[in-house]
Amino acid sequence: MKRNSLADETETELPNVVIPSSTCDEGSVFASLSASLAEIRKLNGVIGYILRSSSSAMLDLSELDKISQYAALAYQLNESSLDIAKQLNLAEVESVLVEGIKLKVLFMRIGENKISVFMEKNANHSDIIKRILI
Repeated sequence: MKRNSLADETETELPNVVIPSSTCDEGSVFASLSASLAEIRKLNGVIGYILRSSSSAMLDLSELDKISQYAALAYQLNESSLDIAKQLNLAEVESVLVEGIKLKVLFMRIGENKISVFMEKNANHSDIIKRILI
């Protein structure tokens, strides 16, 4: 079975995708996080990110053919962190770091905003956390 993706159907590179946010306070936090993530994206070893709120979404990934895999991983990290928090009687999980053989993913929740930063294994995730929280 052959799978078609956005990258297979177009030769133009999409720098990022934005679904506009509302004009409430959530929108200003989203805009601030978006600006921070745009700077983080420039760091060596950062593959890309997905930023989601209840009314907005933004992504910037270098591997366009893997957008659906990255989105599915980000969604699963969100759901898994909620399950873990419930099982451990935690109020919430603020961040999760998942490390694989070649890749690691930092998942963070800031208010209603969910952030997934995809990076190479050797990237400094501690620095990324500090930059997001500033």
